[in-house]
Amino acid sequence: MISHMAKSNGLIRLLMKPCDGCLRSPLFLRFPADGFSAFRSYSLTRSRFMSTSFTDPMVVEEANGGVTMLPAVEDKYGGVMTEMSRPMDPSAFSALLRSSLSNWTLQGKKGVWIKLPRQLIGLAETAVKEGFWFHHAEKNYLMLVYWIPKQDHTLPSNASHRVGIAAFVLNHKKEVLVVQEKTGRFKGQGIWKFPTGVVNEGEYIHDGSVREVKEETGVDTEFVQVLAFRQTHKAFFEKSDLFFVCMMKPLSLEINAQESEIEAAQWMPWEEYNKQPFVQNHELLRYMTDICSAKTNGHYEGFTPLPVSAPDLQGNLYFNNRDLSSRQ
Repeated sequence: MISHMAKSNGLIRLLMKPCDGCLRSPLFLRFPADGFSAFRSYSLTRSRFMSTSFTDPMVVEEANGGVTMLPAVEDKYGGVMTEMSRPMDPSAFSALLRSSLSNWTLQGKKGVWIKLPRQLIGLAETAVKEGFWFHHAEKNYLMLVYWIPKQDHTLPSNASHRVGIAAFVLNHKKEVLVVQEKTGRFKGQGIWKFPTGVVNEGEYIHDGSVREVKEETGVDTEFVQVLAFRQTHKAFFEKSDLFFVCMMKPLSLEINAQESEIEAAQWMPWEEYNKQPFVQNHELLRYMTDICSAKTNGHYEGFTPLPVSAPDLQGNLYFNNRDLSSRQ
């Protein structure tokens, strides 16, 4: 792709071989004489080596004679992130990556993140050839990352856990809300189990548990407490799993089972639920029923959510407020 590099008076010229069916003019990268110390901000400019099919190329150049490079914003950890938004010839993208990495290296940057929207996924191969690797993907984009320092990287891993819930809903008759599933590993086995599900992205555990019970059974509930949770690994696409057992207070009793996923739903006497061979032979379920019974009898306290704020985030702290209040 690049056949020759020459430097004269602070000007680097990259002479590029023509690709099939197109011509490439020399690429000139201008570096300030003080070794990039003036680099602070970017302004949009046109690039000679980009495709001429669009008029606002995604390339920036320092105002005072800087290097042509990708636009980027600094993250909180000494790195930068750039988000591609327009098509680019792969060879031009490769040259631009190299010049950008050189500049960011001189600036002492660490991690470099590139966000590629779905329509530009073809540039991923070029980025990988330049040393980037896949970090994570969502339905509309792919995120790649590069580590500049020679030491082992300290970049955060992709999201590692899925969050699920099981809902313990007990009415005034000491009957527990249970379901039989149409799909999954319990299909057709006649097993009565707690309503379960996965918490959605951006959804709190207590909100997700209320939603799942409503979806599967039609019963309205109020979240009471997290009673316990279990962690497992390699549960879903090699990811770990956090499974929260949540106690819920029923606000309605009428059942309207979800047709797509639930074979049947009912209010079952708590003792009858406990006697199921499936429950008695399953270690996790035995512990769950013991905990739920202890909570019902007043011998156990779970974790109640308290809305709290951090410097940049709003969330919930789950804690045993009964025992904490007794010490105050």
